[in-house]
This record gives sequence, structure tokens and C-alpha cells, in this order.
Amino acid sequence: MPPCPVPLTRNAVLAGGVAVWVLVVLGLDTGASLGQQRLLGAGTWLLLLAALHGEDRATRVQVGVVVVYATVIEYVFSHGLGIYVYRLDNVPAFVPPGHGLVYLAAFAIGRSAWAHRHRRPFIGATLVAGGGWALWGVTLADRPDALGAFWFGCLLLFAWKGRSPLLYAGAFLVVSYLEIVGTSLGTWAWQPYDTVTGTISIGNPPSGIAGGYAWFDAAALALTPRLLLWWDRRQNQEVCVSSDVVSRLSSNAS
Repeated sequence: MPPCPVPLTRNAVLAGGVAVWVLVVLGLDTGASLGQQRLLGAGTWLLLLAALHGEDRATRVQVGVVVVYATVIEYVFSHGLGIYVYRLDNVPAFVPPGHGLVYLAAFAIGRSAWAHRHRRPFIGATLVAGGGWALWGVTLADRPDALGAFWFGCLLLFAWKGRSPLLYAGAFLVVSYLEIVGTSLGTWAWQPYDTVTGTISIGNPPSGIAGGYAWFDAAALALTPRLLLWWDRRQNQEVCVSSDVVSRLSSNAS
């Protein structure tokens, strides 16, 4: 379900905390061993759980969907296809919970009173900035970036047709920041061309990378109501079965 306005303080803490986490964890990872990466992963899981404290059930489910979906994508596109590679040729332990934090930060920005108050200029500025970056990537960049332009097209589509354009605008800020920091520090690197066809050029990072992440966000928004409905029906069925068992036992006893 789309974000609703929430007091500024919590949203600022969530977004700012994730920004700090990106710098600290990715900075520490530059020389970390596999064991140290696992410790960073454990710390990131604890931070994600702490960040989810106080969030409603729907938000927690959305974050869970993003973590599962993004983790599958990581293992397919990084570990499997090698379209982008991490420093130790693995999927670092802090990446799955990190996706949850990134989504939560974008969600916090999108539901903030500031974003709702400045809805049109915020979304407009996001699309202008993203469009300029994508255009530069396919015209002037030393390393061509066709994939970034495609993903910016995805971002445009979600911002136009999606139920929560402010979430996608927030994702553009958070994801672009994450990718610029991560690739600058060498935590991961994108291949110059896709490894499947060898014909699609890729920037490092791709300019429209937030459009790729938008698929995670869209999946969370689409699946969460269905998962909650399924869970509630299951719980109601269990209550009905339990009540029926108690009723039969009472009848037999009498």
C-alpha cells in the first residue's frame, strides 16, 4: 500500500541512518575479509530489525518482500551471470539486509510530510535529474550506458503509472547515492557490457539504476496486500477450527 505522511523526525532518522550505514559499512568492507564481511552482515541485520521497530505490519512485510526478491536477483545477476561483481566474488552478507534498509529509507522519504507537501517539484526534479544523467550516459560518457537509459525508462513508467511515485522518487535519491558510493569504493563493479548478449553497454554505475530497484519496490507494493490477506484468512481459519474442536470436545464431555 502506498506510503502515508509520517512525522518528519522518524523519516529523517531512517533516511539519515541509512546514508551513514552506507558510508560506514561499505568503507569498512574495502579491506574486510570474508569473516569480517559476515560480521558486517550480522550488524546490518540488527540495524534493519531495529529500524523496523515501530513500523506497521504492512511496512514490515514490504521490507521482507524486497529482501527476498532482491537476494534472488543478487545471486542470479551477480553470482550467476556476473553482470556486476563484488570485491570478493561473492554476495556479501550485508547485502540482503542492506536492500531492506535501502527500501525503508526510500519509503521514509516518500511518505514524509515534506515529500507530500512538495510532491510535484520533487517528482519533477527527480525525473529531470535522472533523465539528464541517462542522456549523458548514452551521448557524452566515456563508457556508454544503454542499460542505464533503459532503466530510467522503467523509472519513468513507474513514476507515471505506479501507485506511489513519491516512493520511486525517494528510491532515486537513495539508490543513486548507494551505487555511486559502492562503485567508487570498489565494493562492486559493473561489467562494461552485459554478459548474456554482450551488446548492451553498462555504466559503472548505470545511470538509471533506480529504475531497476523500482521493480523491487513495485513487487513489495503489489504483493503485500495479498500476503496480508492470505495470512489473515489463514489465522481466521485456525481460529474457526480451534473453536470447532473445543465445541466438539464440550459436546462429547456432556
